[in-house]
Amino acid sequence: MDALQISQIVIAIAVATSILLQARGTGLSSTFGGESTAYRSRRGLERTLFRLTIVLILVFVAISLWGARQATTG
Repeated sequence: MDALQISQIVIAIAVATSILLQARGTGLSSTFGGESTAYRSRRGLERTLFRLTIVLILVFVAISLWGARQATTG
């Protein structure tokens, strides 16, 4: 296994974890025991986690495309 494959595995685990923390309709506060019945916008840690998920997905796609290009060129 080279560094590219290891980084893909690590990023995939991080993406899966961040998505699971964002259970639909529950919010991060209710994940740890709080209750939220009304819709509200993402704030604080929830917004940061949402943005981190997007960044991780973009990095994962970029690394995957780079790895595919390396595989075809030699």
